[in-house]
Amino acid sequence: MKINIIGGGPAGLYFAILMKKANPANEITVFERNGPDDTFGWGVVFSGRTLANLREADAESHAEITRQFEAWDNVDVVRGDEKISVRGNSFSGVSRLQLLKILQRRAEQLGVAINFRSEINDIDSLRADCHLLVGADGINSTVRQRFAERFGPNLSIRSNRYIWYGTSQLFHGLTLTFRESEAGVFSAHSYKFNQTTSTFIVECDPQTWEQAELATLNEEETRAYVEQVFSTDLRGRPLLSNNSKWIKFVLVKNARWAFENVVLMGDALHTAHFSIGSGTKLAMEDAISLASSFRRHPEVTSAVLEFESTRKPYIEEYQAAALESMLWFENVRQYLHLSPIELAYSLMMRSGRVDHEELKKRDAGFVMAYEAVIRRGETLWAPRGRDERSTL
Repeated sequence: MKINIIGGGPAGLYFAILMKKANPANEITVFERNGPDDTFGWGVVFSGRTLANLREADAESHAEITRQFEAWDNVDVVRGDEKISVRGNSFSGVSRLQLLKILQRRAEQLGVAINFRSEINDIDSLRADCHLLVGADGINSTVRQRFAERFGPNLSIRSNRYIWYGTSQLFHGLTLTFRESEAGVFSAHSYKFNQTTSTFIVECDPQTWEQAELATLNEEETRAYVEQVFSTDLRGRPLLSNNSKWIKFVLVKNARWAFENVVLMGDALHTAHFSIGSGTKLAMEDAISLASSFRRHPEVTSAVLEFESTRKPYIEEYQAAALESMLWFENVRQYLHLSPIELAYSLMMRSGRVDHEELKKRDAGFVMAYEAVIRRGETLWAPRGRDERSTL
C-alpha cells in the first residue's frame, strides 16, 4: 500500500511507524512543513493508561519515551499561600521536541520517508498518487480545508486566552495555580517534563485580558508581566519563550472523519482543551486505532470507515469531558471564594470523568479531609492577612 501523510507531528509519525511495522512493503511518505528540530510548546503529558497503549503498539518507541519522561502521581492546587495535593494520579511528562525526535528516528529506522520543509500545495495530486492520504496536519489542517464539504468541520473559538511558556523552575507534579492581580484572575497549568524544565501555560478570561491591557505589550513586556503575577511560584526563575503568544483555544469537530481514500487524525480531526492534557495522547491513540482498523480491513474505504465508527464515540465522550473542564476554567472566578480544599475537590471533579468514589480510591486522605471540612461547615476562605471572608 502506498500511503502519503501530511503532517509530521505525533499522529502522522506514529501512524507511519505502525503501518510500516505491520507490513514493511508499505510505501509510506510523511510530508512535514517544518524542519526536524522545529516545534512549538514545551512538554506533553501522558497518563499511565496511554503509556500502556503505546507499549502494546510499539515497544521500541515506548522504551525510548519512558527513558526520557518525568513521572508523578500528584495534582497540586495552589491558591494564595496554601497548596492542596491530591495523590493517586498517574501522569508522565516528556519534552515535545524529544518525543518528535524519538518518533522520527523510529520511523526512519523502519524505512519511512520523511520529507521535512515540504509545504504541500497540490493536495489533489498527492491524493491521486497513493492508496491512502492522511491529514495529520494540525489544527489549521489544509487537508480539512481542501475537503471541508466532505468532512463538515465545526470550529469554535473560545473566549479565554492562553500562552504557552517554559521555565527552569521545576513543578513536581501537575500544578494548577490561581493568582489575582489588579486586572483579574490568572490560572497557570505547570509540570516538569525533564530534570531541568517545566511547562508553564497561563490562561485568563476576556475581562482580565482587557484590564491588563495585554494587547499593548510586546513579547518581553508580556513575559515580565506574567512573571510578576506568578513571582511567588516562579521563585525568581524567568519564563522561557518559544514563539509564545497569547492565543484562543479552538475546539475542532468534524461531522465526518473520512471519505474514499482520505482520512483525518489528531488536531486536524478533533481537539480537547489543554486543561486535561490530552492532545498528544489522542493523536497517538488515533494512530493506533486507524492502524488496527487496517489489520482487520485491508481495503482502504472499509478501514477508514471502521476507524470512524469505532473511535468517534470515544472522542465525543472525551470532548464532552474536556468541554466541562474548559468551562470550569473559563468561569474560574466563581470558584475562588471556596476554601482551598473545596477548590481542589471542585477542580478534580470538573470534567465528570472522576466521581467521588473514584477520587476516594485515588487519595482517601484527601477525600476524608474534604468531608471533614464539609461536616464542620468550614466553607469560608480569604487570603491570609485579610479580614474579608467569603461564603458559599
